[in-house]
Amino acid sequence: MGIEAQRTAIARFAETEGISLIGEYIEAETGKGADALDRRPQLAAALAAAKSAKCCVVVSKLDRLSRDVAFVAGLMAQKVPFIVAELGRDADPFMLHLYAALAEKERRLISERTKAALAAKRAAGVKLGNSTNAAEAAVRGRQVQVASAEQFVREMLPLLGAIRAAGVTTIGATTRALNQRGIRSPRGGQWHVSSVTNLLARAHRTA
Repeated sequence: MGIEAQRTAIARFAETEGISLIGEYIEAETGKGADALDRRPQLAAALAAAKSAKCCVVVSKLDRLSRDVAFVAGLMAQKVPFIVAELGRDADPFMLHLYAALAEKERRLISERTKAALAAKRAAGVKLGNSTNAAEAAVRGRQVQVASAEQFVREMLPLLGAIRAAGVTTIGATTRALNQRGIRSPRGGQWHVSSVTNLLARAHRTA
């Protein structure tokens, strides 16, 4: 389900239910793993905005949040209610857990089918990957790293804006705010003044 399809589904649902949409957060990161929320700054920003505005988070489908039951349960523990347009406004936590379990099973089956297909190709003598032109591969790898860093900054911009709107203006205070909110740095650790300085500099160039 592409972004435009999700946006359309949410807009129609909101219109039908009389819901006012006050913000949009877009993220392509997976919701799998114990540290998934740390790797999803846009979702963290949406939760922070919802807490501040005392409102719900709306998604088109439950698997757009995650196909991981533990992760969905963790989101429920954030004390920010979320509505799944596909399931309706009255879907209770039990129903959400049930659908999350089904989505997790679907993810597992997809993974198993993918592994089986790759194993069959290897057994048939198909060579997977490309070991030629290492220099070109290195350049492309660097391009991917740069693009990933820029994407991370774009995803962080709404959260940085929310922190600034809360009256936090210095780099030191911003560093503390990110760490207090549990937001991980690009390398998955704590934020430091130097890393926040680099983030803000890149954010300025991106903006």
